[in-house]
Amino acid sequence: MGRIDHHRPGEGRVNRWRVAANGATVANALVGVGAVAYILLGNPLFATLLIAIGVGFDGLDGLLSRRAPSSGSGAFGRVADSVADAITFGLAPALLIGDHQLQAYDWASVALAAALVGALYFALAVARLVYFTLHGYQRSYFLGVPTPQSALAIVWLSAAFFVPAFFGVQTTTFLALATVVALLMVVPLPFPKVRRGSAWRLPSAVTAVAAALMLVPLQFRPGTGSLLFDLAFAAGAVMAVGLLGYYLLGPWTEWRAFSPRAGEGR
Repeated sequence: MGRIDHHRPGEGRVNRWRVAANGATVANALVGVGAVAYILLGNPLFATLLIAIGVGFDGLDGLLSRRAPSSGSGAFGRVADSVADAITFGLAPALLIGDHQLQAYDWASVALAAALVGALYFALAVARLVYFTLHGYQRSYFLGVPTPQSALAIVWLSAAFFVPAFFGVQTTTFLALATVVALLMVVPLPFPKVRRGSAWRLPSAVTAVAAALMLVPLQFRPGTGSLLFDLAFAAGAVMAVGLLGYYLLGPWTEWRAFSPRAGEGR
């Protein structure tokens, strides 16, 4: 007699989609490790590009995971995803806040404050990721700003006030706004998840493209007033509008779904 195949329908599909999703998670972690290394080596500008690439891998991870039938267990994927996010959207931005080797003179007077704000950012990012892994993934929205969005905000602040400093090196402004970004990760306000059918899908895509158009030209260290610099500056302005829109309008669009007893998102 031939061997009877007891595999359930769609089981192979579960494995394929989850393997692909886990691959995107690993890629996210690797670019996060690269971002940390480049910050420590004194190249925060390339590190910001790697963080933005990590956001892309994180989005791909979510897309692939949602394609897998719900019958499969995603526990490993959630834990691995949160670990990767802790590196790319927690540790790397925290170091970006606290480590300023390129402009040591400008940051000397606020070195301790920078280290404290970086530590605060990392602690709050890890705290929300731990909650997400345990409970928050069940929610249809985030409570507090998600870590990828927060990391993009730190990337923009770095470009604006650190390197290349579109608006000049402004240490106190950078640290004050970075503190706000950190605290908003744990505020009890609902923020939308960007999924198919979401009104935030197009604005989020535009923000992501603007981030790429800002960060890629900056890798060539263009001089002020050059075409590449002006392109990066214009793209940064579009990115800022996208980020502000999510921060200011996101809670309003999700408010009807919010309940104090509903739990948290990532």
